[in-house]
Amino acid sequence: MIKIITDSTADVPQSMALENDIAIVPLKVSYHDHDYLDGVTLTRNDFYEALTSETIFPKTSQPTPNDFLTPFEKIKEAGDECICITLSSSLSGTYQSALLAKKLVDYEKIYIVDSLSATAGMLLLINQACKRVKEGIEALKIVDELEKLKNRIHVVAALSTLEYLKRGGRISSAAAAIGSLARIKPIITVDVKGNVDVFAKAVGYQKAVSQVLEELKGVDTAYPVYPVYTYGTENLNKLLTNVKDSNLPIAESIQVGPTIGTHIGPEVFGFVFIGPERPEN
Repeated sequence: MIKIITDSTADVPQSMALENDIAIVPLKVSYHDHDYLDGVTLTRNDFYEALTSETIFPKTSQPTPNDFLTPFEKIKEAGDECICITLSSSLSGTYQSALLAKKLVDYEKIYIVDSLSATAGMLLLINQACKRVKEGIEALKIVDELEKLKNRIHVVAALSTLEYLKRGGRISSAAAAIGSLARIKPIITVDVKGNVDVFAKAVGYQKAVSQVLEELKGVDTAYPVYPVYTYGTENLNKLLTNVKDSNLPIAESIQVGPTIGTHIGPEVFGFVFIGPERPEN
């Protein structure tokens, strides 16, 4: 049997996790001297309400190798195989923790995929892995497919500000200053190396919606298109209104969880989808 394991930044819907028996290793969010487990002891809305009202900026931390040990040991004891899909190694040490846990378990049938993405980008890989498992495809062939597919993940999202990325140390103060200008809405992506990149700037939310929609050209309709948002759905709903009569395979909207939300803030909206292979910069 092939089991799927991921971390909480994939924002896997509960129904999908239950249907496919996906094990989820939570990352941690800390503020006010309290540690919370992403998706376990901290709900998304509670987190964003605190993020927008508190003056203390939350801190996030990766799972330890020990956090992966329990699910990995169960895989080994059962004699199963495992495909573990993690948050981008450029954004977190989660991938490295999983690699170390595999070494400690000493079991070759655990295959770890660095998604080089986050949230619904990881979800696209997980969705494909679950589909292939049901089709009876062997684990190594699935892993090979995921390694090729991850370079085709396109993330495009509009932010209300770059302040949260600056606070989290993901971009410089100089870059963040661009997003502080009145009405400027930064458009971000996750590049082929798994880093957050600001690739466009829109003046006002309507222009931001148009910019995000423009990026939908080249969608591979063999895969779902995930709408994503953080806190507040007004602009997401405007986005969805523009594609309701399209032939795009629009999937369930994904609310980005606390770990990623810490760094991008509220009022974020966008799409994540499979498109053409992206060239290395």
